[in-house]
Amino acid sequence: MNYFSSDFKLGILGGGQLGKMLLYTTRKFDIYTCVLDPSEDAPSKIGSDEFYVGDLMDYDTVFDFGKKVDVLTIEIENVNVDALEALEKEGKKVYPSSKTLRSIQNKATQKLFYVDNNLPTSSFSRFAYLSEIKDAIENGGLDFPFVWKAAQFGYDGTGVKVIRNLQDLKDLPKGECIAEDLVPFQNELAVIVARNAKGDVKTYPVVEMEFHPEANQVEYVICPARIPKEIAHKAELVALKTSQAFEHVGLLAVEMFQTQDDEILINEVAPRPHNSGHQTIEASYTSQFEQHIRSILNLPLGKTESKAAGIMVNLVGAEGHTGNVVYEHIDDIMKMEGVTPHIYGKKQTRPFRKMGHVTIVSEDISEARKIAEEVKKTIKVISK
Repeated sequence: MNYFSSDFKLGILGGGQLGKMLLYTTRKFDIYTCVLDPSEDAPSKIGSDEFYVGDLMDYDTVFDFGKKVDVLTIEIENVNVDALEALEKEGKKVYPSSKTLRSIQNKATQKLFYVDNNLPTSSFSRFAYLSEIKDAIENGGLDFPFVWKAAQFGYDGTGVKVIRNLQDLKDLPKGECIAEDLVPFQNELAVIVARNAKGDVKTYPVVEMEFHPEANQVEYVICPARIPKEIAHKAELVALKTSQAFEHVGLLAVEMFQTQDDEILINEVAPRPHNSGHQTIEASYTSQFEQHIRSILNLPLGKTESKAAGIMVNLVGAEGHTGNVVYEHIDDIMKMEGVTPHIYGKKQTRPFRKMGHVTIVSEDISEARKIAEEVKKTIKVISK
């Protein structure tokens, strides 16, 4: 099929920042795009050829949108999977598949998938209601501390909390959830695996992630991870095995823990471009976003090696600020060596909302990390 400067239409469910960065590639290749998002002001609106406003969880909305395009992909997991399955039955190409999304959308189902496929992950218990967790604690079936996760609809640090006492359960959503063992880890790592429909597979270098202690969001992504080669190799093998089990097409970001004993445990996966790959835009031969487009269109996969060390700094809304966004001192960080800001186009900021990211590239990973710290201290995402 001819995708370039043709009548071919690529559909993207979700018009947030990931969709916007996917459109960097479609614009470069002149691939016609249609985007569906609930918000009239979605970041992807400006870069798509056709933009539709609609509920991603509504069956008819997703099904009707899917009928307009030749290939359908996602930039967010929270979409109506029944509609995707119906589209597939009519011959529509959907990547990732509805089967893959069903396994991943629900965190309890996702964890059971790891167990069923002999993939390493932390021990967990599944609960239909939050009240069942309290019962398990009182009856001795669950011990503090543990990690509570909402089974569905968590994002950007929401839907996850470390529970150290009964008081920590207060005000949490009452529905389906899981309780995971709290893993004493050395590092949080991630590997992005790309796979096209022909079965060609490539991995990006292992990255190390540093998280904000309160928001549970990634603050820094460091590539390459500062770990021994044998640990990196072990992480890559786990990611490849996970990719093979899902039989996914597109990108699969595999987040992992490196334990104190140097074991690798899967935390979560995302079947799409991911926060842990943003540095690839500047630091890699092929960005994760271009690689996703190559993968879902069954094109040859691009080179995944890094051209230089890369660090990504998340730009999130400052605490105490809600309203029209202002990026304070952005000109100061642009004076720094190897620094590139990416602004997502969200007009309204609020505490810890992802508003952009900054990439730092350098031949020296230690120097890049120092600059990243300076970037974090300098730029402020505030409201007017």
